[in-house]
This record gives sequence, C-alpha cells and structure tokens, in this order.
Amino acid sequence: MKNEFTLAFNEVLEEKGLPREIIIKALESAMVSAYRRSVNASQAQVIDAKVDMETGKVTIFAEKEVVEDVQDERTEVDLEEARRFDADAELSMMVSVESTPKNFGRVAAQTARQVIQQRIRDAERQAQLDHYGDQIGEIISGVVQASNAQGLTIGLEMKAEGTMLRKDMIPGERFHVHDRVRTLVAEVKDSNRGPQILLSRTHRNFLRRLLETEVPEIYHGIVEIRSITREPGQRAKVAVSATQSGIDPVGACVGLRGVRIQAIVRELHDEKIDVIEWHQDPSQFIARAVSPAKVSGVYLNEFSEGGKTATVVVPEDQLSLAIGRDGQNARLAAKLTGWRIDIKSVQEASSDALYRLQKDPGMVEMAENEKDNMVKVEELLAKKSGGGILNVENYDFLNKFIERVETRTFIRSKLDEEAERSRMQAIHAQIPPSYFDTTILDSSLPEHVNYILQEAGFNTIAELVIKMLQAPDDILRLNGIGPKAMKSIKDLMDSLPEKLATELSESAEVTEEVEPSKEESVEALEVVETKEEEPVVEKEPEVIEEPSLEAVSIEPEVGQIEEISEELDEEISEEEDVPAPSQEEELSFDELFALQSTNIEIPFVEDEEEDLSEDKKAKKKKDKKKKRQVKVEYNEEEDTLIYRKIHKRSDEFDWE
Repeated sequence: MKNEFTLAFNEVLEEKGLPREIIIKALESAMVSAYRRSVNASQAQVIDAKVDMETGKVTIFAEKEVVEDVQDERTEVDLEEARRFDADAELSMMVSVESTPKNFGRVAAQTARQVIQQRIRDAERQAQLDHYGDQIGEIISGVVQASNAQGLTIGLEMKAEGTMLRKDMIPGERFHVHDRVRTLVAEVKDSNRGPQILLSRTHRNFLRRLLETEVPEIYHGIVEIRSITREPGQRAKVAVSATQSGIDPVGACVGLRGVRIQAIVRELHDEKIDVIEWHQDPSQFIARAVSPAKVSGVYLNEFSEGGKTATVVVPEDQLSLAIGRDGQNARLAAKLTGWRIDIKSVQEASSDALYRLQKDPGMVEMAENEKDNMVKVEELLAKKSGGGILNVENYDFLNKFIERVETRTFIRSKLDEEAERSRMQAIHAQIPPSYFDTTILDSSLPEHVNYILQEAGFNTIAELVIKMLQAPDDILRLNGIGPKAMKSIKDLMDSLPEKLATELSESAEVTEEVEPSKEESVEALEVVETKEEEPVVEKEPEVIEEPSLEAVSIEPEVGQIEEISEELDEEISEEEDVPAPSQEEELSFDELFALQSTNIEIPFVEDEEEDLSEDKKAKKKKDKKKKRQVKVEYNEEEDTLIYRKIHKRSDEFDWE
C-alpha cells in the first residue's frame, strides 16, 4: 500500500502535468534550501539531498573537512565518522557525509514548501513556453476570460493565458466572456510574469490553416497553396495549384455547392474569398488575379524604374470592377502576384500608346511604320469621346495596336537594361576585390566623413567608387560634405587602378570647371548691361569714330550732373543698331576671361556749367536715376570691343 507521500506526489504530477524528474528535482532543491536556513550553512558548502520515493524520507549530505578535533559540526567531521561514508578518507580531506537534522522545525518546513511551489511554478512556465513555442503558426482554441479596450484575454490549455489585441481581431467581430474562439498563435515571448502568448485572427496564415482543416486535398498535399493575401473582414485572394494531374484545385477548395469555402467564410466573419488557379506564366496569373474582371491584355515590363510592372488592359465596363472599391481588388492582385499592376481601359491604353509613338524619340521608326494605324486610332478615339459606339472590330483593332506598342516598349527597355548591366560589370571588374569587402568605416577617410557616407547608404568602399564614377555631384550634395571632405575622398581614390583613376579624375574635373566659368562669363557680360530698361531714341546722334581704343576718363565734379534734352535722354537700342557679338559669333571661355581682365572705365560725364536754371534743376531731380547711354562697337580687324559714352560739349552731343 502506498504511503501518504507517494499519493501526494502522484497527485501533484497529475494536477500540474509536469514530468516526474522535475518534481523530484524541485523537492531536493527545497530540502537543500531548508537545511541551509536551518543550520545557517554557507552558500559555498556543497550540500545534496536525496528523497526516497517509497517512504518519502529525505536525506541530506553535506561536504565537510576531516579533522582530529571537531570544532564546528556544520563544516568539520572526525576521521572515524568520515570513514563510514568514505573508506579512503584521510585528515584534511573533504568528504560528503550525512547531515540530516533530527527536526527541521516549522521554519524549515515552511521554507521547503515555498521553494517547492516556486520551482513548480517555474517548471509550469517553462513547459508552457516550450509547448506554445512549438505551436507558432497553428490554430488553437480557447475561452474568452476577459474583454477590455486593448483586446481579449483568452484561457488556453495548461493553465496558460493568451492575449489577442484589437488590431489582431477581424473588424466587426464581438466576443463575450465564456465564448470559444479559434485563433492563430502568432508569437510567444518569455517575460518575468510568465510566457506571453500573442494570438491573431487577421494573419494570412490563419486563412491557410483553415483551408488545410476544411480541404483534405490541401492537408494531404494534393493541392498546394501558392500565395495568400487578405484584408481582414473584407476580401482575400488565394492562389492554388494541383500537384497531380486530373485534379481541379479551385473546385477542391470551393467544395460541392461551396460547402467548404462557406464554412471558412463564416469563421472569418463573412470575409469574401477569391480562389484562383496559379499559373507559371505571369501574364495569365495576373489576368486571373484581377478576377472577377475580364482582361483584354496583360503586358509585362520587368525592367521598369518602379520594379516589375504589369499593364493590364480591360474593357471600359470592366474598369471599376478590376480596380475594386478604393482600389482593393487591384491592391490584392498586386500583393498576390508580386507585380506592380497598372490597370487601364482600352481607350486610355490606346491614347497612351499613341502619345508614346508621337513623343518618344526611341520609337520614331515604329511611328513611321504605324502612321496609317495612328490616324485610324485617332479617329476611333475621337468617335468614342464624342459619344459614338465602337463595334467589336474596332476594339480588336485597338487591342492589337496596344499590343504592338507595349511589346516594342518592353524590348527597348530590356536592351537598355542589358547595356547598363554590361557597363556596371565592366566597372566592377576594374575595382579591386578588397574594396568590396572593406567597410566604409575602415577606410582612411576622416571619421566624420565615414559616418556621413554610411548614413547615406555607402557601406563599402566599392560603392563609393562606383558613385564617384557615375555621379560625383551626388556625393558633394550630401549634408556635411564640403571641399575638404571631397579632397580626402579624391585622395582615397588615388589608390585605384590607373585606368579607373583616370576616369574618376575626368568626371570630377568636369564638375569643377563648369561653375567658375559661368560666373566669370556673367561678370564679363555685366559690363555692357544697363540697370533699367529705357525707351528707344527717336533721333540718333552723330557718331564720331576715334582711332583710339581706350575709353576717355573724365573725373566728375560733386553736385554737377550733365543735362541732356528729352529727345536724346532715352536709351539707344543696341540690338537694332549694332549686332551683339554673341549673335554673330559665340565667344569662348578664354575670350570672356580676356574681356574680364581688361580694365574698361565707363565714366559719367557731368556738365561743366555751374549755373543751372530752376526748371533744369527740377528736370534733373526727376531724371537723375536714369542710366546714361553706352554704345558698343566691334572692330573686326583688331577683334576688340569699343565702348563709347555720350556727353555734351558746346551744346552738341558727341560720342567718345
């Protein structure tokens, strides 16, 4: 007959659902802790406990030093007692001997009880963590224990609790306490308060597991789920394929009269599910993914700037159905196929193809061949926009026209991509292999420059070299990169192979030389510009040509400004009288530098008369802001510009 200890031990095993070894280990650890507290033993002393599962007797073994005269029974033992447990015991040796107290007392028993409970709780948590860690991605069932604004608390097996947040609940669902819920184990975390089990009903794998449960063909591998995408509570798309011939994958999932799929729809709170057959041809797969809309054509472009792009052309009455409410159908189709889908009507696609033929320089040859068809397309589009009706032959003609243009665009994009790929391979071949393995932080650049480049996305030196070859201005535009930083980068580039370094220096020199030249040319041309626009003179004054090329410099007197009559106090139109040098011949940068280096002085000549009438003074105040006339002449023989200034001498206007 089993004693009370054995019965209690077996009851704990059944209640907690824990392995036998874990409970025994917890008991032994509790006895050791009780002994340490009872005799106040040191933590450094080795103490073991043995539990007899038949009688429930506990035996404590403590490691003690063998001595002749025992001073402290907790740590010392005489030679005779030591040889009872170890026949080879000698003085000064450490021997493990039985040290079970005759009576632990109430404090020791209470300590043992607390330790046993704590160890059992820890064992339960670990068992829960291991069990539900293996259940990630699987459907489990639980009972709602509490509901609040954050979500639900669901009671699970093994006395565990799961949490389902509001974002993981299907919109529109309402649960009450004691309701049974089927959920997916999304994540399991270990925390101080025990395992944290996160549940979800919005995860796409929840739909996958429901299909495996309801459709035996999927569970046994006859039908395979290729892709799933869903917007919880609204719509979902599932792509399936058969692994054996003669099997209809869509029919197997839907079931007889839709029995199988309707069971899943009810579980997902009336979420609409589109089951389509997967196809290895992307065009056909995309056409099926856009269902229930009918598709006129699908044109793929794997080398577009935005990634893999598919242009889907549908009839006009199918356009809204293909896009769906708020673009839902198109969005789900794009996620299901992995392609960027651009849905157009036949009229819109025809108009875009026609515009591309007319404006794209790379399609000039095709535009010549399609000249007659382009005219007919314009007529059909004009007829449709005017409210006319197109017949089947007209739509067929437009579809074929779109197909020819889209196919030609794809071929041209593919050739451009191949050319770019070949060029990048040639650049990569010239860069030393070590540059691809060396991070940007290990380069010889200053530390702050390394961090700036790393934040900009340059992880290796090879990436920096490629960018310097392609667009060095992009590096100069980075925040924190100045002339000194660029100089340090160029110094780093000196270690490149000779051919690559030459290409790098040439690309950098072009960027440096353009801007200063523009500034200097602007400064040189500012000499001949006037500050404000004035009307054209009606009567041209006499022009006296002088052999000297130097401008006459006259020092103006303070307070005296030359007075010119109203008829001659207007600007002479230089563009009509004297053609500008830029209209006949463009000046090079060297000529502009030569113009800038010549010191040409254009003085303002003031009237020598000191006595001015009151009327003339008033006129002078009114017109004193007007710019005085400057005339420019070009001497072809000496290839120079002559600047002449009008001034008044003895009531006559001359040019000097």
